[in-house]
Amino acid sequence: MKKANYRILDKISEDIDFDEKYALISHFIQLQDSEKKNFYVDQLKKLNIDIESLPSKREFNDDNQIPYPNEKSNFSFIDLFAGIGGFRMALQNNGGTCVFSSEWDDAAKQTYFENYGEVPFGDITKIDPKTIPDFDILAGGFPCQPFSSIGKREGFQHKTQGTLFFYIAEIIKEKQPKAFILENVTGLLTHDEGRTYETIMDVLQNDLEYKVFPKVLNSSDFSVPQERKRLYFVGFRKDVDSSQYKLPEGSGKKIGIGKFVEKDAHGPSISEHLQKTYIFKKNDGHPQIIDENSNFPVKTLCASYHKIQRITGTFVRGGDTGLRLLTENECKAIMGYPKDFKIPVSRTQMYHQFGNSVAVPVVQKIAESIVKII
Repeated sequence: MKKANYRILDKISEDIDFDEKYALISHFIQLQDSEKKNFYVDQLKKLNIDIESLPSKREFNDDNQIPYPNEKSNFSFIDLFAGIGGFRMALQNNGGTCVFSSEWDDAAKQTYFENYGEVPFGDITKIDPKTIPDFDILAGGFPCQPFSSIGKREGFQHKTQGTLFFYIAEIIKEKQPKAFILENVTGLLTHDEGRTYETIMDVLQNDLEYKVFPKVLNSSDFSVPQERKRLYFVGFRKDVDSSQYKLPEGSGKKIGIGKFVEKDAHGPSISEHLQKTYIFKKNDGHPQIIDENSNFPVKTLCASYHKIQRITGTFVRGGDTGLRLLTENECKAIMGYPKDFKIPVSRTQMYHQFGNSVAVPVVQKIAESIVKII
């Protein structure tokens, strides 16, 4: 099914039958002021697309009111498992140009397009690393999957085959970027009794020969009104002098959610029946209830927030029934996105997308520290 917000790309490519046509055309348009555009020219010519007939980057972005296109080009990066582009926003804010993005979820790709004017390529398992332009930094928040127990002597292809991390490793091996930044949940540290983490570090440090700096960081230490601990891996190619590198620790100053609560919001409300029979069925301190006077960060925003889970959820005092879910702007504040970030999807998808995202201010500080090195 064609996505409604790809209509301008349909006009360009209505006669083309190619699964990744939206991604290919939009990547070329967004890289028109970069030499990296040449990487996509041959692929466009094979589809008999008249490159001269494509709109200019400025025309395309103005017509579609794209708020966050590539602008500066101090370094290049790729955005893997891109989601709605948290890594991209952070790296662009540090002067980077995105030359390739990949995301399999259709709804997330729509949000990504609305904000960056680019449709990510799809399933990373079907992407040949040789078809990716050269770049300086690889970024991605990859899913945690089980790893093979095959011994070290078999090499990283065997140790990680069948996992999505394998495809990241393959791209790093082929493209040899100056640096990478990866993100995962802290549970990765203890997953499979620690063997998953050990395998990842072994591949990155020994097989790929990068100097790796892993660290757990909490978003609340970076002026984000949310307690969100995540494991980050920053790595540098062996010829890059990273001897003085340290991941940022943040200010440690906690920001309360109260200043971001929308006082006059009326929905989405939680029914009085659900409050009585489920939300407040026990007096055990759950769920977390906030209002404009709350001077603490909220609990971690989960991708399943829309399911109204009393143990993990954070709800707002107010609305038509006295209790409601978080609004779009409140979610943006919790994840460090600006208010003008576009959300073209349903409310359920919005919660899912923000819950799966990185906290932008955290990654922005990490990106800043990497740029200083490379």
